[in-house]
Amino acid sequence: MNRREAFQRLMTFAAGSPLIARQAAAQTGGDDINGPVNVHEFEAVAKSKMNKLAYDFIAGGVEDELTLEANRAAYKRVFLSPRVMVDVSKVDMSTEILGMKLDAPIIIAPTGGKNLVMPNAETVVARAAVKSNTLICTATGVEKLLEDSQPVKWWSNTTGQATKTAAASYARRVEDIGAKAIVVTVDNQYQSNRDRNNRNRFDYGYMSSGVPKPGEAPKPRNPATPAMWQPHTPSMSWDYVEWLRGASGLPVILKGILNPEDARMAVDRGASAVVVSNHGGRQLDGVMATLDALPDVVDAVGGKVPVLMDGGIRRGSDILKALALGAKAILVGRAPLWGLGAFGQPGVERVLWMLGAELKLDMALAGVPNLAAINRKLARRV
Repeated sequence: MNRREAFQRLMTFAAGSPLIARQAAAQTGGDDINGPVNVHEFEAVAKSKMNKLAYDFIAGGVEDELTLEANRAAYKRVFLSPRVMVDVSKVDMSTEILGMKLDAPIIIAPTGGKNLVMPNAETVVARAAVKSNTLICTATGVEKLLEDSQPVKWWSNTTGQATKTAAASYARRVEDIGAKAIVVTVDNQYQSNRDRNNRNRFDYGYMSSGVPKPGEAPKPRNPATPAMWQPHTPSMSWDYVEWLRGASGLPVILKGILNPEDARMAVDRGASAVVVSNHGGRQLDGVMATLDALPDVVDAVGGKVPVLMDGGIRRGSDILKALALGAKAILVGRAPLWGLGAFGQPGVERVLWMLGAELKLDMALAGVPNLAAINRKLARRV
């Protein structure tokens, strides 16, 4: 075990100790944006600077966090089988998805609770996306940038509306202001049972207002309780896809697909793409890891629509494995937030750069000069 591995184990052991977290973060450059050498170390720095309620909300999963752990563990079961004697003097990570050209197959995923990290965080992350020329999927935060004619690459995210009229109004509105697609989160029917939030006496109202400052005692708005029954969009059905498609010309992407039957149904009902996702291990505990679910979903759609994936990605090699198993691109949620918590907007930009730089190097070392050269022969499950 080297020093860095020992440090990471220490961080896991000391998860409940702010003092040790601050000391450990200093070892990875807590005040130097060039100090952290990977996303894991950005998380350590972010943890040392964030309120415990905010950190646990972002880092935590649901109940026993089986799926949260499974998402990361899945990458340890997939190994790469590189090719050699291939000219990789130039490596091209660019791709095109639904008519949008990307420098790399990396998209910022929709994540709730950014304001727990800092005020106006949605806009801060959107600015980082513009600076990094990265596609962002979000419900809010881009409006001011669009008004200022900033080159925002934006897919609008929604958890749904209860009526056809409301869905149509939403679709027309986001199309009018500049969205290039609508991403529907389909696995958020109810508020999930998150032990960390319940234990911390978290209030879901903090997601918009931020964590109260010391000495503040705001009136409870939506306190977390064990197994709370709070509907979000429990009535959503396949008709919702048609509601959106009938109201605008935007592609509709369904995020939260794990079952191959749902993937086939999504294609049949007019979805333009699907995202293999388990909500970062934050909805139903015990569902399979996204990397494990990916190949069957890819096979089910049969190349008719792009398949994207999120869940557990912390390294360029994680991205390469997902691409090898059939993903057209990946989405990252927590990783940009660790950059945000550590260093604000520059931290988000640094994390996005780091993931892209690692992917480019990993592609070169694997003997794949472009994304078209990546296929399932590159990945082996053991």
